[in-house]
Amino acid sequence: MQALQHTQANRRAIPLGDHGFAVSLMEHLIVPTFVIGADGKVLIWNKACERLTGVPAEEVVGAADHWRAFYAERRPCLSELLLERRYNDIRTLYESGGNYGLSDFGVSAEGWCLMPRAGRRAYLAIDAGPIYDDYGELIAVVETLRDITTQKRAQIDLEALATRDGLTGLVNRRSFDVKFGEEARRASRDLLPLSLLMIDVDYFKLYNDSHGHQKGDECLRAIAHRIADTLWRETDFAARYGGEEFTVVMPNTPLSGAMLIAERLRNAVEELSLQHGASLAAGVVTLSIGGVVGRGRDLDPERLIAAADAALYCAKRSGRNRCVVAKFEDPQTKAAANA
Repeated sequence: MQALQHTQANRRAIPLGDHGFAVSLMEHLIVPTFVIGADGKVLIWNKACERLTGVPAEEVVGAADHWRAFYAERRPCLSELLLERRYNDIRTLYESGGNYGLSDFGVSAEGWCLMPRAGRRAYLAIDAGPIYDDYGELIAVVETLRDITTQKRAQIDLEALATRDGLTGLVNRRSFDVKFGEEARRASRDLLPLSLLMIDVDYFKLYNDSHGHQKGDECLRAIAHRIADTLWRETDFAARYGGEEFTVVMPNTPLSGAMLIAERLRNAVEELSLQHGASLAAGVVTLSIGGVVGRGRDLDPERLIAAADAALYCAKRSGRNRCVVAKFEDPQTKAAANA
């Protein structure tokens, strides 16, 4: 392993034989590659790795802080985790990414890296493999990297086209059905409250007739942006349900929280001051909002939607530009209890 300890400064003088030749080849690979020893310090940092990260080898060879080439804050690289046999941490950090794999031959993973010195964010495909001596002792780990940022961004764009509404950028109806079903199952399993708001733009057909379809589209986009801006938790999401109707799903949100958000949404859109001369509710564009909060075993998404629709109808019948939110009472469960 003496040849593995050559520094970047003298690597060009390595003789073409045995380990020295192997190290020389590794240093000139077109694939970004680095090797860490059993002590976690960098033994090899090849030229391709220099080009990828913007960090020259002389700054990292012999040191154990090579994570700085990839992250702004301390975070172990895949090779370090493999060296220390921290398999649970590997799963935690990488399992949610694509093409994750852990075997006796090493680890494959994907993830975003900040690349501070390169001045850009990159999505890397990473492979880390152990190197053993003749006695089966782990003496080093080699890590190779592939920059697949372009492919990842193309994938994200395609997924957005499939899951997002083209006009508003919110989750589309098909994706809403899937995500809401998942949240209903999770809430049922954990016995947590699940809040659903159904939102309708008051007298939108009259707005379209008086202002034209282009202004109508602009109106819907503005409302969608205001709804998205009002939701500050990552777990909450909004969708365009169809036409001028929107939905908001808020996991683990009780009745008081659902009423608060519903009123904030109504106020936020009214404050846009989009003039609506044909509205019977106000001089500007307004919302009617109906909502339900379900909690219990076997929450049924379709019945939750029907209950929220009923609350929305109540808000409209009461004069529009208002919110009606109630606890969900499943008619089937109630009938069974009274039987």
